[in-house]
Amino acid sequence: MTASTLTARVIPPLPRRWRGRYLVERNILSTKSFWPVLLSGFFEPVFYLFAIGVGIGQLAGDVEVGGVPIPYQAFVAPAMLAASAMNGAVFEATNMFFKLHYGKVYDGILATPVEPTEVASGEIAWTLARGAMYSAAFLIVMAVMGLIDSPLGLLAFPASLLIGFAFGALGTAAVTWMRSWQDLDLVTLIVLPLFLFSATFYPIDVYPSFIQIVTWISPLYHGVILIRGLTLGILEWTMLVNIAYLTALGVIGSIVTARRVKQVLLK
Repeated sequence: MTASTLTARVIPPLPRRWRGRYLVERNILSTKSFWPVLLSGFFEPVFYLFAIGVGIGQLAGDVEVGGVPIPYQAFVAPAMLAASAMNGAVFEATNMFFKLHYGKVYDGILATPVEPTEVASGEIAWTLARGAMYSAAFLIVMAVMGLIDSPLGLLAFPASLLIGFAFGALGTAAVTWMRSWQDLDLVTLIVLPLFLFSATFYPIDVYPSFIQIVTWISPLYHGVILIRGLTLGILEWTMLVNIAYLTALGVIGSIVTARRVKQVLLK
């Protein structure tokens, strides 16, 4: 009997390490050659912040949030932070389409001990990482511009991670049903209205009643309200609903992604 066999009998085997990390490591290495692409989704919210938040903000005046008047740019900035997290996660999720159908990346990965569920979790983790990069950079921009009015604004970063988790999981799940490059146009068709009509530029009270109901379904709306409350230091119990909603979407998206990746890769 060898020493290793004896040790294995005496000491219970340790839990298997999460092999989805190899997907994250691979994505990090593969993006080194085209890192400027990572910046694309970050600049759009920044441009909106300067063009609308700062420019139009000079004309719009103050906006009331929780009965407290705040400058318009301070109203828009948290929404742009939430949009940064969404953009990072969604844009990275769409890259999964090429890997799945054209690059055949996962076919080679499945020849290793990595399982389809770990492929799914690894890709979701990477979308979350990209969203986190966008969020961290945008949060620095907000701090430099003096648009964080409360120490609670530090919690805006973990809140943006939650947004990235929700959109990353939903995005990767949606990609598994796409069959052509034209299907990717649906991403813009969905993301753009979410960006424009999630209380990003105007309080939800100014929307017609039926649009308010639709807005409540938007994951970005819940992210915007959550981050806006944190950066302004306005806490309400409904923020727990925002957190629960985003968490539920992330969990559901993760479960669907894991099942769909397994079906597609092992069919």
